[in-house]
Amino acid sequence: MNGLAMYGIFFVIFGLVFWRRTRAMVRPVQGSGIKILLPMLFLLPGFSALLQFQLHLKVWEVGVAALIGVLLAVPLIFTTNYEIRQDGKIYAQKNKTFFIALIAVLVIRIALRQFISGIDPISLSMLFFTVAVGYVVPWRIISFIKFRKVKQSQMLGEEIVTIKA
Repeated sequence: MNGLAMYGIFFVIFGLVFWRRTRAMVRPVQGSGIKILLPMLFLLPGFSALLQFQLHLKVWEVGVAALIGVLLAVPLIFTTNYEIRQDGKIYAQKNKTFFIALIAVLVIRIALRQFISGIDPISLSMLFFTVAVGYVVPWRIISFIKFRKVKQSQMLGEEIVTIKA
């Protein structure tokens, strides 16, 4: 697969994530919020690449990729919050800075891909998959915890409207 097709797929996925997040801000979170954790489940097939391909990665390279992912998760974590609106349902809080943070993550990933050279394409893809896991997993787990706090305050009948990091 050439680089242009790879970027095309990447932008389609990014567009779907962007669209889904804008929809989430106008629709209430249903049930116990388990759907917040689903993107972590969608990452599982990517781990099969670890078993199928001969990767030439060092432990420190994977560690740095995971650390970069965790650092990219920080702005997403701080800009993802939940609120109880007048209808008594819980919504993702409208936040323009979240979209700025999401676009920044995209730009940083593209810049890193252009900057890194000398690694075979499969290993490079696995490093960027590790970066993605590094920011999706902490972001979604902490988002779920934030949701559960708002849900718990709703069940207790407290007047807390938002829970921030």
